[in-house]
Amino acid sequence: MTSVVLLGKPEREIPKLPYEIVYTNTRDMEICSMEIEPILPGKKIPTASESAENLCCWRYGMEIDVLEYMYVKYARVWIPDPEEVWKSAELLKDYKPGDKVLQLRLEEGKDLEYSLDPKTKELPPLRNPDILVGENDLTALSYLHEPAVLHNLKVRFIDSKLIYTYCGIVLVAINPYEQLPIYGEDIINAYSGQNMGDMDPHIFAVAEEAYKQMARDERNQSIIVSGESGAGKTVSAKYAMRYFATVSGSASEANVEEKVLASNPIMESIGNAKTTRNDNSSRFGKYIEIGFDKRYRIIGANMRTYLLEKSRVVFQAEEERNYHIFYQLCASAALPEFKTLRLGSANYFHYTKQGGSPVIDGVDDAKEMVNTRQACTLLGISDSYQMGIFRILAGILHLGNVEFASRDSDSCTVPPKHEPLIIFCDLMGVEYEEMAHWLCHRKLATATETYIKPISKLHAINARDALAKHIYANLFNWIVDHVNKALHATVKQHSFIGVLDIYGFETFEINSFEQFCINYANEKLQQQFNMHVFKLEQEEYMKEQIPWTLIDFYDNQPCINLIEAKMGILDLLDEECKMPKGSDDSWAQKLYNTHLNKCTLFEKPRLSNKAFIIKHFADKVEYQCEGFLEKNKDTVYEEQIKVLKSSKKFKLLPELFQDEEKVLSPTSATPSGRVPLSRMPIKPAKARPGQASKEHKKTVGHQFRNSLHLLMETLNATTPHYVRCIKPNDFKFPFTFDEKRAVQQLRACGVLETIRISAAGFPSRWTYQEFFSRYRVLMKQRDVLGDRKQTCKNVLEKLIQDKDKYQFGKTKIFFRAGQVAYLEKIRADKLRAACIRIQKTIRGWLMRKKYVRMRKAAITIQRHVRGYQARCYAKFLRRTRAAITIQKFQRMYVVRKRYQCMRDATIALQALLRGYMVRNKYQMMLREHKSVVIQKHVRGWLARRRYGRTLRAIVYLQCCYRRMMAKRELKKLKIEARSVERYKKLHIGLENKIMQLQRKIDEQNKEYKSLLEKMSSLEITYSTETEKLRSDVERLRMSEEEAKNATNRVISLQEEIAKLRRELHQTQSEKKSIEEWADKYKHETEQLVSELKEQNSLLKTEKEELNRRIHDQAREITESMEKKLVEETKQLELDLNDERLRYQNLLNEFSRLEERYDDLKDEMNLMVSIPKPGHKRTDSTHSSNESEYTFSSEITEAEDLPLRMEQEPSEKKAPLDMSLFLKLQKRVSELEQEKQSLQDELDRKEEQALRAKAKEEERPPIRGAELEYESLKRQELESENKKLKNELNELQKALTETRAPEVTAPGAPAYRVLLDQLTSVSEELEVRKEEVLILRSQLVSQKEAIQPKEDKNTMTDATILLEDVQKMKDKGEIAQAYIGLKETNRQSPQDYHMLNEDGELWLAYEGLKQANRLLESQLQSQKKSHENELESLRGEIQGLKEENNRQQQLLAQNLQLPPEARIEASLQHEITRLTNENLDLMEQLEKQDKTVRKLKKQLKVFAKKIGELEVGQMENISPGQIIDEPIRPVNIPRKEKDFQGMLEYKKEDEQKLVKNLILELKPRGVAVNLIPGLPAYILFMCVRHADYLNDDQKVRSLLTSTINGIKKVLKKRGDDFETVSFWLSNTCRFLHCLKQYSGEEGFMKHNTPRQNEHCLTNFDLAEYRQVLSDLAIQIYQQLVRVLENILQPMIVSGMLEHETIQGVSGVKPTGLRKRTSSIADEGTYTLDSIIRQLNSFHSVMCQHGMDPELIKQVVKQMFYIIGAVTLNNLLLRKDMCSWSKGMQIRYNVSQLEEWLRDKNLMNSGAKETLEPLIQAAQLLQVKKKTDEDAEAICSMCNALTTAQIVKVLNLYTPVNEFEERVLVSFIRTIQVRLRDRKDSPQLLMDAKHIFPVTFPFNPSSLALETIQIPASLGLGFISRV
Repeated sequence: MTSVVLLGKPEREIPKLPYEIVYTNTRDMEICSMEIEPILPGKKIPTASESAENLCCWRYGMEIDVLEYMYVKYARVWIPDPEEVWKSAELLKDYKPGDKVLQLRLEEGKDLEYSLDPKTKELPPLRNPDILVGENDLTALSYLHEPAVLHNLKVRFIDSKLIYTYCGIVLVAINPYEQLPIYGEDIINAYSGQNMGDMDPHIFAVAEEAYKQMARDERNQSIIVSGESGAGKTVSAKYAMRYFATVSGSASEANVEEKVLASNPIMESIGNAKTTRNDNSSRFGKYIEIGFDKRYRIIGANMRTYLLEKSRVVFQAEEERNYHIFYQLCASAALPEFKTLRLGSANYFHYTKQGGSPVIDGVDDAKEMVNTRQACTLLGISDSYQMGIFRILAGILHLGNVEFASRDSDSCTVPPKHEPLIIFCDLMGVEYEEMAHWLCHRKLATATETYIKPISKLHAINARDALAKHIYANLFNWIVDHVNKALHATVKQHSFIGVLDIYGFETFEINSFEQFCINYANEKLQQQFNMHVFKLEQEEYMKEQIPWTLIDFYDNQPCINLIEAKMGILDLLDEECKMPKGSDDSWAQKLYNTHLNKCTLFEKPRLSNKAFIIKHFADKVEYQCEGFLEKNKDTVYEEQIKVLKSSKKFKLLPELFQDEEKVLSPTSATPSGRVPLSRMPIKPAKARPGQASKEHKKTVGHQFRNSLHLLMETLNATTPHYVRCIKPNDFKFPFTFDEKRAVQQLRACGVLETIRISAAGFPSRWTYQEFFSRYRVLMKQRDVLGDRKQTCKNVLEKLIQDKDKYQFGKTKIFFRAGQVAYLEKIRADKLRAACIRIQKTIRGWLMRKKYVRMRKAAITIQRHVRGYQARCYAKFLRRTRAAITIQKFQRMYVVRKRYQCMRDATIALQALLRGYMVRNKYQMMLREHKSVVIQKHVRGWLARRRYGRTLRAIVYLQCCYRRMMAKRELKKLKIEARSVERYKKLHIGLENKIMQLQRKIDEQNKEYKSLLEKMSSLEITYSTETEKLRSDVERLRMSEEEAKNATNRVISLQEEIAKLRRELHQTQSEKKSIEEWADKYKHETEQLVSELKEQNSLLKTEKEELNRRIHDQAREITESMEKKLVEETKQLELDLNDERLRYQNLLNEFSRLEERYDDLKDEMNLMVSIPKPGHKRTDSTHSSNESEYTFSSEITEAEDLPLRMEQEPSEKKAPLDMSLFLKLQKRVSELEQEKQSLQDELDRKEEQALRAKAKEEERPPIRGAELEYESLKRQELESENKKLKNELNELQKALTETRAPEVTAPGAPAYRVLLDQLTSVSEELEVRKEEVLILRSQLVSQKEAIQPKEDKNTMTDATILLEDVQKMKDKGEIAQAYIGLKETNRQSPQDYHMLNEDGELWLAYEGLKQANRLLESQLQSQKKSHENELESLRGEIQGLKEENNRQQQLLAQNLQLPPEARIEASLQHEITRLTNENLDLMEQLEKQDKTVRKLKKQLKVFAKKIGELEVGQMENISPGQIIDEPIRPVNIPRKEKDFQGMLEYKKEDEQKLVKNLILELKPRGVAVNLIPGLPAYILFMCVRHADYLNDDQKVRSLLTSTINGIKKVLKKRGDDFETVSFWLSNTCRFLHCLKQYSGEEGFMKHNTPRQNEHCLTNFDLAEYRQVLSDLAIQIYQQLVRVLENILQPMIVSGMLEHETIQGVSGVKPTGLRKRTSSIADEGTYTLDSIIRQLNSFHSVMCQHGMDPELIKQVVKQMFYIIGAVTLNNLLLRKDMCSWSKGMQIRYNVSQLEEWLRDKNLMNSGAKETLEPLIQAAQLLQVKKKTDEDAEAICSMCNALTTAQIVKVLNLYTPVNEFEERVLVSFIRTIQVRLRDRKDSPQLLMDAKHIFPVTFPFNPSSLALETIQIPASLGLGFISRV
């Protein structure tokens, strides 16, 4: 938010408002989205009088009513001040007409009265409002006058550190005396192609304007750089030339731009010197013309020099130096090559020590000498000539040390053997005596005689100095001449741009001839400047078709006439120089007599007769006449010159003086060697015959006047551009502004005159759109029409009644002085009224809110007070009631207590009495009871005693009786036992018992039978239940057993319990003793534990402290290691990116050089092969250079020779691609080594074969039989393979018919086919076994037919074997063949051979053995399978048993459960069973799937092997293997091969393939109608076929032709985005195909088995992959350049200039530059244009099938370009750095981010590239006042450098009066906070930077065999394989 100051009625005070209010209505007011900043209490609100600050007018010619309107209270004005030139003051009351005094208050608070001039009554100039301070163009100021210009320059220079400012057509440059980072190549690129008013003022903007106008208008241009010494003229001119050299480049390989820049150090060394005002002051003027060809590239240059200050050679003022070259020589005196010059310190020579300051701080003269010599070498000045120059310069130094001795007053002499003169003569190669003589004498010639006259010492010294000056001047001319020769253009010049670096207006305390000439030149330049400004104004009015009148401006023609007209100052000076005794005094008298009192511009000083005053355009200058004649004559004695010319030893010296009549002076306008430039209406000076020998006697003034006239003719023939350099102070302090010195220079350089001329007519100019945008607030809705022009007219007619105050042009509105100020006043009043209304509403709302709050507070207070009162009353009532209650209870307590005491006493008495009576009664009863008890016990004891005696007596009697009766019974029993009848009785009882038992048995048998019947029926009925119950019985049995076990366990447990009880008792006893001991031990232990706890707590605290420290240290170490690791990782990533970027830049440079080489080669071919008459033109489709498609290393000499004979009969073979050539050469060497190793192995195998041949010669019949057997075996295998192949096709067909999951299930078609195939294969195997036996028997029968041809077979055996060996591919095959040969040739045991003669039995026996072995193996396999099956059945039985048991257990458990639980358990059981079954079935299904997949893979492998075997068999059969005796082979019909993803073409069709597929292919049709990457797939399929054929030459030729074809088509259509994108996509796809099918495991991970079969088999193309990767990088960089060229014109307009959010950006009054744009408006780009273009790019890349990762990198690069260009323009455009523009930028960036989101490209890194731009926009919008704001800015702007942050803050410009400028103190705070930040000092981002590109591997899922070639490509000559 920016601040808005509340305005209102005067003298009112408002409280501080703690609120911020935001407005969103942006239609009619520009004060929206701003924070209202309250006026501090006590400060008065500004009144309407402050509107004077918004007025824009020129104070001259202003009407009185306007003045009354302006000079009101609080208006600010400028008043003169002797120290500061102008001071700012504020009016304390309104001005009224007739007032003689103004009441003012200065800025420091002092009040004063300013008296007006009573005659003119001129009011002081008004001050501009703060919003306009710091404008880029001074003409944009509201008030155009001297103090406004001075203040604006000071603010820009001191506060914003901006040294350049426009003043109309003039660029004002202030010397900062400090190196600024604003001249780098990035700044040059930023200004290149921009309009002059679009960017901030800069010398590069002027240079670009000149360059652009030269190209557009076909007119030569000039840049006139002027200013005081030390103002920076030379540096400005140098930067202008550097700009031309960088932007245009050179048209040849000679690097002319480097030579042009190299001329600067040479000219500075011989023409620049240190003065009191400047350490590198140019002491001559120069005009450099830089020539351009028709393509506007530099082809040469030419230099003219003006008025070299020769007097500096012999004299320097204090603190000044001679020319730099002398001090450079002295500093380099120690060099070996300078020993002969006999140089020494600069303090040794008279010519270098006079100033007393031989050293310049910060300048190393020795190093500068090295630079000077390097520049001389670059410009073609040889070392010998350089040494000659240094000899002459050293001679001048030694000449200055020559001294003279006076003989008398009229003569002098040189001391004998004077060392300085000796050294001078040795260096010059002249005679010592002759030079010594003529230094002291002169020759006088009369009509009849010649005299030699001695001269005085003073004249001799003057003559010596004149000679030194003359030598130096001629040397200077000679060097300039050679520089011009070196810069001479070799081709015709089309146009030029001249850079004039000339001295500005000078005035010193003592002004002499040099100042006179300088000021004369400035008068001429000022006249030309005034005329040009007037002409521009006139052209502007005519272009806009408005009426205009002549503008009155200062014409300095009278001053020029005073100087150069007849009888003018120069004319009288030349006339006085011709007089024999002319003197300065006589010339001064002539001046007085001629011009004094006759010319108003000429005056005579009051106190001098030897001086005169001229009123120049800048100031009055007083010139001293002394020395004018001598300097104008520039006399040198001819005799001394002749002595130098006579030098024989030094050839360079005579060259300086030869044809001296043709050698022009240092002021020459056309030095020798100058080439006339084109379209210059300059007439060369005509030399009259007879005067050529006297040309050198022309005066300096005359020469200077002529050269100045030529210069003015040149400037008038060109379009001038002006640069005025200002020196801010005389002490060379950086960024220090001296107002007095600045005002002097502003007056002198014509800046104020430019403003005055512009303001004399219609100074204020607005386009209709700008006027509408600015003053829309003054219009009502009904005034706004569709036609902006008519709308503006209607509004102006209402606002300004006088129609003479404005004019309507075609595109602009022109206003008189003060009218824009009036409009600004109305606008400010309207805005102020709106602001007051807003304030009124806000204040009313605040007061209402305050009232509501106060009312609410009052109600709340009342409520609380009333509540408090009620609570107090309630409390009183409660207390009263409580007191009554307390009294009641107190009284009751007293009465009750008294009653209680009386009652207690009564009760106590009663208790005592009653107790006594009861106790007596109790005692009596107790005695009675005790006596009864005693009686009871006594009586009982007596009775029991008596009963006991009676009972004992009775028992004794009974015992005696019973004993007697028992004895009697015993006797009877003994008698019965002895009798037999006893036994009979016993038996009778037993028989009865037996009979009873028999009957019982019979009855039981009957019952048993019936039960059996019932059981049988029950068994039938309940058989099922029995089965069910069995499990229950079993369970019960188990439970019974468990119960028994449990019973046993209970018994044992009971025993254990008893045992434990006994142990428990024992333990309890022990426990008591232990507890006693434990208590004691516990007490002791507790004490010990307490002590240990204390120690433990201490140790724990120490441990925690140590752990904390260890943890902290570990954390710190971890963090430091992590930070270090992250930093190292980032550094490694940066290094990798830098290395990748460096490599890609080198690749880019290589491609550029390669293109340049191709261009030069084409040009050379065009120059060489100029068609002669009758020459037949060749077909343009055929290349004349085979090297573009093939490499010489890929064909042999025999093949290359006819090729060159056919296609290159008259041309040389061009150089090869060296990188690819070296790679291929390395590959060839590797292949040669491999070939050599294979050759050695082959030789060894041949030796073994020869040895085998010797063995075979002993048994030739067997070899013949073996050959027959091999032939039949091959045919047999072919038939088998054919059958297997057919079966495989059937299986594939069955598998591809259906894709359902049940395909692989048992019983499915594929499964049945597979089983049938296996069955048929086994049957076929049996058949083949029988056929083998039959064939072997047939072989034996043919033995006799083969035997007669034994000799022939033995001869061919070795050959056949050798051919077979040669066809082996590798060592493994050779070894395997050798082992097979040994096995075949192995002899059988002799006894088998001897069974019969032909060996039939042996063969049968062998066949039978093999059959037995086969049957045995089959039997073993069947046995094994039977065992496996038996084992599996056993496993199933065991599983069923376990399942049965488990079911029985479940049944038993279910029977015990209730019915509901039983049902639930059965369901759960059933679910579990089904789940297990499903799992088992899924496992079986997975196993079957795996089996099917395994079988499929095996079938594919078998099919591949079958195909390879078929091809191999066809290749391996040779005629030499066929025996003369014909053997009937088995004819096997072959089926046509399947398509293998290869394309076959003929070698001669290669160029046709490249032409149709690459050179003439249109990307648009291919991208839309065909599959993406089709050309890449076609090319790779062709490469696959060449690889399949093992044709090395074909592979390399195709790849080379492809690469060169792509390069050629990109060179031809490299500016077409679709073409570049298409071939980038196809090159990457081709590269991915080479990787995907290379056979390397890393690239085969994502391949299908079918794709793996398509891998390359014979060649490793890794080197070509690198070449293709480099090519892809080049195409990517070219794509980026195409993108940049398309986006570049849109970015600034769309991102910065266009108002995406209408009404937010304000429009300020613009200056002259805004209406003098270099080019016409070609249409405005908007953000939608950029987004549409981005959509177009993205859709094209997607259509072409570009890799997604590569698209992300392209998008990232595009966004970087957008962000960098936008930010760079923002940093170079002060008018764009505002709050509203920040909002526009942020909105535009959000739209770009939305585009990224729509395209799913947010993770591409593109958004991060916009971060600097986003932060710059945020920086424009954040608050910039306090330290907290500074801290926030520093933390927020981490993507911006310190220089960029400071630059944005310096450039921040308020668009409305309500915004505030950033204070200098705040900027310094930012700098202090950011001084520790380590970032790049570079100001601008590198918009040309290209991120390193990577090509991630992206395999294709497309099967090559499915690709169809459309007929539209014209590739009918290739066929699918």
